Amino acid sequence: MSEERRRMLLALAAVCIYDKEREKKNRRCWAKKWLLQRPRYSHINLIAELALQEPNDFRNYLRMDSCTYQQLLSLLEPMLTKQDTCMRKAITAHERLSATLRFLATGRSYEDLQYSVAISKQSLSKIIPETCDAIIATLQEEYLKFPETEEEWLDVAKRFEERWQFPHCLGAIDGKHVKIVPPANSGSYYFNYKKDFSVVLLAIANANYEFIMVDIGINGRISDGGVINRSIFYEKLNTGSLNIPRVARIMNSETVLPYVFVGDDAFSLRPDLMKPYPGPYLSPQQRIFNYRLSRARRIIENVFGILVNRFRIFKTSINLDVKTIDKIVMAACILHNFLRRNCNQYIRVGVDIENLEDGNISTGYRANNELLDLQITNQGQSQTMARYVRDQYMQYFNNEGSVLWQNRFTNLNTFI
Repeated sequence: MSEERRRMLLALAAVCIYDKEREKKNRRCWAKKWLLQRPRYSHINLIAELALQEPNDFRNYLRMDSCTYQQLLSLLEPMLTKQDTCMRKAITAHERLSATLRFLATGRSYEDLQYSVAISKQSLSKIIPETCDAIIATLQEEYLKFPETEEEWLDVAKRFEERWQFPHCLGAIDGKHVKIVPPANSGSYYFNYKKDFSVVLLAIANANYEFIMVDIGINGRISDGGVINRSIFYEKLNTGSLNIPRVARIMNSETVLPYVFVGDDAFSLRPDLMKPYPGPYLSPQQRIFNYRLSRARRIIENVFGILVNRFRIFKTSINLDVKTIDKIVMAACILHNFLRRNCNQYIRVGVDIENLEDGNISTGYRANNELLDLQITNQGQSQTMARYVRDQYMQYFNNEGSVLWQNRFTNLNTFI
């Protein structure tokens, strides 16, 4: 290389270095001006106005009334409050919680949400997972407590019998696919039978439309029959460590039946997990059993429907890290239970949700296509004992355990 050419290359290199240094010096300020004026542009001002003037709009905006919101904020404030620094004031617990609730309520991206909450998307990517962690740590023990003793299971069963006329029912179980944007280089790991990407939410609900167990994180590619097999719940069920009550006589009856969970055709029939009789050609007695089981099992379907309608992030394909998605789903389920107990207007009473006597198994709260059902699969030959238990329940529902409306809702009046 000639000396002249070498000097030219050195000169070009020097110019490039100079330009880069100059660019650094001329870089814009560390925060955008409108973000530095958060008190002026934040939705906190709107929230204050709605709380005073428009309570219905406040409820629609944050999915709860102002009193319930203040109760939730007081519980989470110790974990959400950060220290001010000499550089700037910390984002308050009120701002953190309200931003998280808007994220759950709308499913908007961090990029979009930052313009209404006046918090940068980079900060939101830390604040929202931290707030979900706080919700889980603070509320889970009280609002999403899995029964651990026989007495607690008996209380769940009592409420199912009183409210939905299904004795010895320990809960309604079902699973849904929560749609996600798959992580980079994950291939078909999260690809499900509906040709979408998802993680599976497996849950059990009690008679009061509350979750009592949530298992989230199984990748959508797992066959639906294998979803429950990979859960901690199923492991404890198989090892007999759930402290489920023993076989007992039904209240005000001589019939002796075991305690069971109720599910749909996605699950295997077991002596402790009942599912409907399969096929279109069923006897009148079998159709009545299917109706009575569906009336109890639909509780978990309605819970999923309520969850989707209140927290519309489930109507989107969640584009976050999978571990963060698990936190968000768990936090939403806990908030559902919190609001179910503390917010009187969380569920619309007028949609048959409290109608106990008419026997209708539709409430209007369904997950529709946002949360995909588990795939119905052929589980093979059912155990003899499991079929026997189902037949015993069928006999009970068609005799001393019958209710006035069951023939009408199974179109069996012609048989009577």
